[in-house]
Amino acid sequence: MDISLILKIAGIGLLVSVVCQILRSTGRDDQATFVSVAGILLVLFLLLDSMDALFTTIQKIFGL
Repeated sequence: MDISLILKIAGIGLLVSVVCQILRSTGRDDQATFVSVAGILLVLFLLLDSMDALFTTIQKIFGL
């Protein structure tokens, strides 16, 4: 895993948390929830390539 991937995930987490706090303080809880879900999906898409490489390595190790 590359350090840039970890920094991207941390940056997305910080940005999502700030935006959610701002939206919740203005009374837009439904939009804050939408931003949280969008942040989670974005991180999952970033991790998709790494998870594929992990599963491929596990298959090679165990000969599946």
